[in-house]
Amino acid sequence: MESPAEFLYSPLSTLHSLLTLNYYNYFTEIEETFIRRRGKNLLLSPLDWALIESWQEREVPLHIVLRGIEKVFDLVDQQPARKRSVKSLFYCKEEIEAQFSEWLESRVGANGAAEPAGTEAIDGEDAPAKGELFSAPAIDAHLRSAGDALRSAHGRAAGELAEALERVLARLTELENAGLVPEKLEDALEKLDALLDESLLQTDAAARLKPEIEKHLAGYRAKMEKDVFARTFDLMLLKRLREQAEIPRLSLFYL
Repeated sequence: MESPAEFLYSPLSTLHSLLTLNYYNYFTEIEETFIRRRGKNLLLSPLDWALIESWQEREVPLHIVLRGIEKVFDLVDQQPARKRSVKSLFYCKEEIEAQFSEWLESRVGANGAAEPAGTEAIDGEDAPAKGELFSAPAIDAHLRSAGDALRSAHGRAAGELAEALERVLARLTELENAGLVPEKLEDALEKLDALLDESLLQTDAAARLKPEIEKHLAGYRAKMEKDVFARTFDLMLLKRLREQAEIPRLSLFYL
């Protein structure tokens, strides 16, 4: 089954509207629930948005994500000392993955069907096989694959984007041999992703795509907070730009 992002630019206008709304709702419902429960106006980080996108692409049901967030905050609220504050959506990740795993098992038990490919849930941060998302072999394979894709994209790019790809490739080679722990490596990769995003937004392709995405989101501008609309717009634009240029996300959360 194709993802909503793949359907997003279908020639059928009704389908456009429905899928754009679903795409928008998935991100904003999660963000609004997290901010409401946290009690402070803390915007989600780029890593949090990457995590949401990974759930959306894996077709984790929205109600599972929202229920997981609510449960985590219910447990935190029961702690009298409030020693730990929830500053990131990643604090809720383990509970959401656990509930998604239970949901998949219940569906298999109900209809006898096998679990869909690509929907394996992570049982916990330290779980072997499934949970070792950031194991050394997985990281090495991710960096090699990303490097190959970037070199291919560089051969097709021109101007400032080509220069940015050269810089990212050089830095990626350094990181492959640096032996950094996942947390520090992720910080470095996030900066490289930001550099690529900035360069992609300056391309002629971005200028051509902006009116098209603006048209698709026009009906939702009045329903969104200004900053949420801007992030949704940029997210959709960058997704299309990366797909067209065949430039992968470098973040470890796209493993």
